[in-house]
Amino acid sequence: MGSAAKHTHEREVMSETEAAQLTGSMFLFEKPELLSADAHGQLGISRPNEPHAFCAKAKAIPITVTEIPAAMKDYPVIFMSQEKPIPLAVVALGDETNLFVDEKGEWEANRYIPGYIRRYPFGLANETSGDRMAIVIDRAFEGLEPGGNIALFENGELSDASQQAIEFCKTFERDRKTTDEFGEHLKRFDLIAGQTAQYTPTGSTEQQPFAQYFGVDEKKLNELTDDQVLELRKMGMLPILYAMVMSMGNWRSLLSRRAVRFGLSEDQVAAQNPVVN
Repeated sequence: MGSAAKHTHEREVMSETEAAQLTGSMFLFEKPELLSADAHGQLGISRPNEPHAFCAKAKAIPITVTEIPAAMKDYPVIFMSQEKPIPLAVVALGDETNLFVDEKGEWEANRYIPGYIRRYPFGLANETSGDRMAIVIDRAFEGLEPGGNIALFENGELSDASQQAIEFCKTFERDRKTTDEFGEHLKRFDLIAGQTAQYTPTGSTEQQPFAQYFGVDEKKLNELTDDQVLELRKMGMLPILYAMVMSMGNWRSLLSRRAVRFGLSEDQVAAQNPVVN
């Protein structure tokens, strides 16, 4: 899977007049730039013809712990790895085809759209040195154009729309801090394990593996001591963990989606062994 961008906890967002350097890469951002009136003052955002084309090849989308109860209804929610337990909403099997973005570049209606996608083309990135955050925009975004419908700046200052987008990004980063803490707790309880999604082909009694991933170890979850369960409950983690376990039922629907998208039977899709991790 493509790895998610690294997130540092929000402390202070730099103003666009302060000197900063942007290095590294950001997941799904082709050309991230520090937002400034000098570079982007004449630009605005219009709805592109294919609004979600930028993530049409994503296999999984990073989500925050607060998103899991909503995301678990539509996607298998897994972890990037045991060492980096970042929650991911799986949107593809095998190749780079997001099964929730259609040929018109539209995300399927009535399906949860992760916050990472909704905040795009805005984001926050680390200052080269220090703890402050910088406002970033993807210059390659199709909807970013001179004189766009929604101005980025007005009279040299951030527009109300840009301010709202930045506030959303700041909220997302705060949720990332909570998510990082969630992951550290899971490592302490040793509740993450490599797992395999399996499918039973038509006319067979033998299950066939079709996806490997890191998820909540349900066996260890059920074997926790009363004191451990109480600790997790007080931290508000139990509902999140069970939501992730329940989300595993979406592997089958993902298999069906791939079959429909490519005109295959579910047996054929499973036989391709479209391993996720």
